[in-house]
Amino acid sequence: MPSANRYLVSTASGPPANNKVHPGMIPDFLVTHSGGFHADELLSSVILTRLFPQARLIRSRALEWITPGADRIIYDVGGIYDAKAQIFDHHQRGAPLRDDGQPYSSFGLIWRHYGRDYLAVFGLPDAHIETVHASFDASFVLPVDLMDNGALSPSVAGPLAGLTLPALLETLKPVFDEQDPEADNRGFHTALAIARSFVEARIAQSAAKLRAEGLVHRAIVETGEGRILELPMGMPFRPAIVRAGADHLLFVVHPREKDWCLTTIRRADEGFEVRADLPAAWAGLTNGDLEVACGIEGASFCHNGRFIAAAKTREAALAMAELAVSEAILMGQAQTPAAEVAQSAFKSAWRSKA
Repeated sequence: MPSANRYLVSTASGPPANNKVHPGMIPDFLVTHSGGFHADELLSSVILTRLFPQARLIRSRALEWITPGADRIIYDVGGIYDAKAQIFDHHQRGAPLRDDGQPYSSFGLIWRHYGRDYLAVFGLPDAHIETVHASFDASFVLPVDLMDNGALSPSVAGPLAGLTLPALLETLKPVFDEQDPEADNRGFHTALAIARSFVEARIAQSAAKLRAEGLVHRAIVETGEGRILELPMGMPFRPAIVRAGADHLLFVVHPREKDWCLTTIRRADEGFEVRADLPAAWAGLTNGDLEVACGIEGASFCHNGRFIAAAKTREAALAMAELAVSEAILMGQAQTPAAEVAQSAFKSAWRSKA
């Protein structure tokens, strides 16, 4: 076996996956370059070590390691992109581009070919894999690809430029005058564990949003023409409400660990404008003062910004919500009858699909 600057990555949980790029082949080695590291090969390593936990991760630029072979996947090194030969570099002339002309890094290439398998091993239902694969590619993978290729400057993040994930991962590189020959490998290993945590958390959040969408859709149907959406627990709700066209909804109520929450619904993904505010008389009040202001026993808290409130019981939370709806209608914040007709049409269509 050729010598190399190497270490064994901690195995990830979950069974190894079949290699769909090269069917029937499970690699013994995952090969990337030695020396300084960047986000793209770190994040590629997150994907591949989860899929092939038995494989040894080799960091080397030696020709005998970066030459394609049946026992290895090579990425971010080697000067070739050839999925059948299982080599995924992007530094060469004629490097691969996305359909829209934007460049790949090794992370984008690995995600393109192995991302769906990764999501399957992660436990996503088959019906959700394409959706999550595409959304993760657009929101997480593409920015890394662009930054690694110099097509996007971290400076666009302004004062937060040094807090982007690629920048933070690279702070784990050894300092320039570090003398320990294993410092790069130790830094890589530390950064890999951190990168894995971010990828897995982001995928878990995306999967959870899709599960929440189904629950919210069912709740919308059950709510009918009501203005208050009651959910069985706290969960992301706005995307499903928007997709459902449920413009008549003004507030959401759900249980928490020890009480109940009443929250507003934002009008847009950006900004803080809501469909209807909680009553001004409640702002910043708690417990007895809030009970007096709203006349509801069990009312316990209203944020001064009037976007969230709490109550000790479900009945109190719903009563607060009803009062908030009444004030929103009085203040002209509620939806027009024409929009309610459109919402009714949506519900009829949704019930026919259920």
